Amino acid sequence: MTGPRLGFFTRLLEEAPARDRYRFALEQIAHAERAGFASAWVAQHHFGEDEGGLPSPFVLLAAAAERTSRIALATGVVTLPIDDPVRAAEDAAVLDQLSGGRVQLGVASGGTPSSFAAFGQDASRRREVFAEHLEIFVDALAGRGVRGTASHIYPAAGDLVDRIWQATFSVDGGRRAGERGDGLLLSRTQPREADAPDAPLHDLQLPVVEAYRAALPEGAPVRVLASRTALVVDPEDRTRALELAEPGLRRLAETMFGIDTTDIGIDELVRVTDTHVGTVEEVVASLGADRTLEAATDVSFQVHSIAATHELTLRSLELLAEEVAPRLSFATGAAAADDLHQAHRALATTSRGLS
Repeated sequence: MTGPRLGFFTRLLEEAPARDRYRFALEQIAHAERAGFASAWVAQHHFGEDEGGLPSPFVLLAAAAERTSRIALATGVVTLPIDDPVRAAEDAAVLDQLSGGRVQLGVASGGTPSSFAAFGQDASRRREVFAEHLEIFVDALAGRGVRGTASHIYPAAGDLVDRIWQATFSVDGGRRAGERGDGLLLSRTQPREADAPDAPLHDLQLPVVEAYRAALPEGAPVRVLASRTALVVDPEDRTRALELAEPGLRRLAETMFGIDTTDIGIDELVRVTDTHVGTVEEVVASLGADRTLEAATDVSFQVHSIAATHELTLRSLELLAEEVAPRLSFATGAAAADDLHQAHRALATTSRGLS
C-alpha cells in the first residue's frame, strides 16, 4: 500500500424521507465498492433528521452486507455512553458473521448532548460512562463473561475486538486509543484555538497522531483514519456544487467556529471549514496540502455539510476513486480492501489492557 486506503462515509443527510435516505446510502455503498473503495462508514445519530438520519447503524450495514462482497462495513461511530454495550457487541458480532468478517467498529463518547437524557444518561458524564461501557463492550467481544457473569455473547466475535477504532479531537484521546492498541478516527474539521484561528487542520491533528503512535503497544499496527469532506464534480457541475455547498458551510462556520459569515464568500467558507469541493484538479490541490493524510492509513470522504444530490454523490465517488486517488497515491481496489481486512492482525500477540 502506497498511501491511505480510500474510504466512503455518510451521515445520511439527504433532503428525503427516511426510506429514501436508507436506499441512497445502500446504493452509495454498493457504488463505492464497485469504484474501488476499501471501506464504507456510517454515522449514528438519534432523534431527528438534521444531525443524521440513522439511529441503528448495524441494521443498515446488514442490508449493505447483502449488496456487497468486499468493502469493509464500519460504524463511524457507535455512541457507547447511550448504547447498551452488550447489545452493541451482539449486533456487531451478528453483522460480522453476515458480512464475512468485514466489520470495523468506530466508537466514541458522543457529540450531541441533547440525546443523552432520553437514554437516562447525563451528558456531563459521557466520558466516564464511555470508559465504563467500553470495558463492558470489549469484555463481551473478547468472549469474557458479561459484567462478571457466566454469560457470553453469541455468536462469538472472534477477533472483532481487535477491530475497534476510537474517535477523538484531543491529544489525550489519541493517547488513550493508542494505549489500547485501537485504531484512531480523526474528524473532518474541528475548532481552532483563539490564538491560532487560521491554523491548518493538520496542525491540530498531527499532535493527536503523534500521541497515538507513541502510546501504541510494541507490535501493534498503526491504524489512523482521517475523515474529510469532499465533493468532486465535472467542470460543468462546479457552479452548482458551490451553490449546494454554501448554505451548509455557512451554518457549519457559524455553529462550530462561531464566525459571523455575513460578509464571507464561498471560497473563504470552503477554507475555514476544511472542505474540498470542485473539479478533480481543485480537490487534488487542496487535499495535497493536507499533511494529516501523509500520516493516515485510511481516509474517508463524505459530502456533508454540502447538500449534494444523490446523483452528484455517486459521481463524486467515481471521480475520487478514478481520478483523485491515483494522483494522491490513495490505495484502492481489492488489494486495499484486503489490506484493511488484515490491518489489525498484529494485535493477536499484543496484550490488550484497558487504560
